[in-house]
Amino acid sequence: MKLAHLWSFIVLFNASCLCRAQLSEYFDEKLVVKPLKDGKVASTLTFTTVLKNGTPRDPELLHTEDESQHYSLFPLALGQVLPEYGVTEMHLTLNAGKWNYDAWGQPVEAGVGTGAELWAWIGDGALARYASSSSSPPLAAQPSSNNKSSVDARWQGLRNALAGLFCSSLGSLDELRTTSPVEVFRPEGSLPSSSSHQLRHASHPSENVCTENLTPFIKLLPCKSSAGLASFLNPHKLFDANWHGMGVHVLWHEDEGVEVRLTFQTVSDPLRSSYVRKQDWSLESLFGAKVEKACRAARSSLIQVSLPRNTPYSLSPQPTLAENDEAVYDIQSAAAAVEKDKPINVAMNYLHEFQHESEPQSSLSTSGLGATTSLLSIQRTLKESSQSHGQLSVVLRNPSSTPVDAVYLETMPWIVQFYLHTLTVTINEVPQPSSSSVFSNLSYIPAIPHSRPTTFHVQLRIPPNSTLRLTMDVTKAFLRYTEHPPDAQRGWDLPPAIIYILDPDQHHRGIRMYTPTLLVDLATPDFSMPYNVIIFTCTLVAFIFGSVFNLLTRKFVVVSLTKLGTPVTKEKGGD
Repeated sequence: MKLAHLWSFIVLFNASCLCRAQLSEYFDEKLVVKPLKDGKVASTLTFTTVLKNGTPRDPELLHTEDESQHYSLFPLALGQVLPEYGVTEMHLTLNAGKWNYDAWGQPVEAGVGTGAELWAWIGDGALARYASSSSSPPLAAQPSSNNKSSVDARWQGLRNALAGLFCSSLGSLDELRTTSPVEVFRPEGSLPSSSSHQLRHASHPSENVCTENLTPFIKLLPCKSSAGLASFLNPHKLFDANWHGMGVHVLWHEDEGVEVRLTFQTVSDPLRSSYVRKQDWSLESLFGAKVEKACRAARSSLIQVSLPRNTPYSLSPQPTLAENDEAVYDIQSAAAAVEKDKPINVAMNYLHEFQHESEPQSSLSTSGLGATTSLLSIQRTLKESSQSHGQLSVVLRNPSSTPVDAVYLETMPWIVQFYLHTLTVTINEVPQPSSSSVFSNLSYIPAIPHSRPTTFHVQLRIPPNSTLRLTMDVTKAFLRYTEHPPDAQRGWDLPPAIIYILDPDQHHRGIRMYTPTLLVDLATPDFSMPYNVIIFTCTLVAFIFGSVFNLLTRKFVVVSLTKLGTPVTKEKGGD
């Protein structure tokens, strides 16, 4: 009997080793800290988990039972949700604040639009395959209202699953906000050639990141927030930053496997207090914590600090590697020091007080986040002449000496509709004819009230050292009083527009830039009037009902006063 148990254990152990050889996992974490030219400090935490040789689920097999998932480092919650709906690539961002491209440059993670944004590439299911076939599909793949093979049905299921997973209002990203702008949101990973894919994109500018979103985010990490760089995920410090955003990205690389990248970006202000004159910072001042111990599950754990130019400073402790204006700290190599109760706290101190720049924020700078400077300066406004009409204006300034090709994308809710015939484009205040090469490939999908948003995109070419202005009249819908939000007097948040800068060599993906959100004022009824009418009506009804009730229920009796012993006297009239 003991020999049989030993043989079973050997077989199971070999099978486990074989599975690990086929689907190995590794986890990397990295922190990037960059001083900005306006005195702030940008930080980006990136946690990457890769499931080697992992593949997306074939959407044509959604009607069959999925294989069991056994992960050591890969997030089990995402490993269950994404295969359930046949999702190949998914990107979710939750941001609070307005990203200042002119002062902060290009971010490490492009998705910095205010609010919630979700977009995914979903494989076509069996429903599409059988739609063009004369033969009837199997019983398990029969089309129905809740057929899992439908891309829209799986998009809805993905939204609801992520809403429950991250405690956010992603379920409200319904068909009223969903679009498919494939020109801007191109796949960042690989897509299987065995099936076609469709893009679904939606955004909610009023949904900001909060502590209730950070808690499930931390649970996706191997060491949670107890060790490694994840110990910097302190909500008291993160949500106190001038700008902060959380991202969940799932990609598939054909030669690598499935990659899950969890990111958290912040922009902190060391000069917030009026008593502080220097932009000194440390990990403890930025995150309220030090690296007390390394994460044993991490293959690599790095802290990368961008070094300022033309400014004297001191950096402590000594970095593991310093080159190309960057200092790198390897937490894994310093794990021995960490274990000896010597926490790692990287600090940068400046010798001189900070001097604010007097030139415009869009000027060239080498201390921006990501790129040396913002490729375009963007300004977007909505001028409202009345509660029913307005004018949308977008200004793009190209400070470089080379032309910039970009795609301008607007995805407006149906409450705002465009008058396309009023579209005008000017270069340095000079009107451009419709046959000009400044704008081309214009596409416009009008909105359907209560059903579909507006989608407008056009390719623009901004000449060097020039300013392009695009204007278009809009009309605002008149809503029913039941369609207004509780804070109707505040207005409606409109999602940010997206400027997708094209790569001139077509060797790399373009760069996405987000404009700030807009606040539109719709015709709003006086919600106090229904209250006044209700109060007046209730008062009148209560008065009438009380009077009628008294008349119907009161008993009238004739009482003789003489029988009660009270004499009746007759009063005499006066003189």
